[in-house]
Amino acid sequence: MNQSLPEPSALSRIIPMAWLVGGAVALDQAIKWLVETRLPFHELVPVMPMFALYRTWNEGIAFSMLGGLPDTALLALTALVIVFVLYLWWRTPAGRGIAHLGYALIIGGALGNLIDRAVYGHVVDYILFHTENWSFAVFNLADSFISIGAGLIVLDEVIATVNERKKPT
Repeated sequence: MNQSLPEPSALSRIIPMAWLVGGAVALDQAIKWLVETRLPFHELVPVMPMFALYRTWNEGIAFSMLGGLPDTALLALTALVIVFVLYLWWRTPAGRGIAHLGYALIIGGALGNLIDRAVYGHVVDYILFHTENWSFAVFNLADSFISIGAGLIVLDEVIATVNERKKPT
């Protein structure tokens, strides 16, 4: 008597997805508020070797690309990315939890940066990794969510591919 439970429908995943996205946006916006109200602008605040806080504004997309575009174009591009990721989430089977977490992080990060751009006309960045002779681009928690989310989706695809190859033919 081997009965398997039906796979949850996409609709049953909306609530957990909304909580993850909402939590990511809330945390991102709370930290950005603290940064904007408490960190000096364009001053390095060392935290530990090779890591500092450095409040700046990004008027483009990732790594200041497309900085010359008008805000409306950047807002539309970000919204388009969010809609595309929502579509990918919707099409991904319910059992692919790692991918779903990745999609939630990407959407949360993109919404966090979208809110910045809509409210301030720029994105608030503040995390800086550096040495005496080198520094990485200044970024924020939303950017981290997007990068980690993309990595989780790739990881999920690798796991799915390995599992598929292990299946007997």
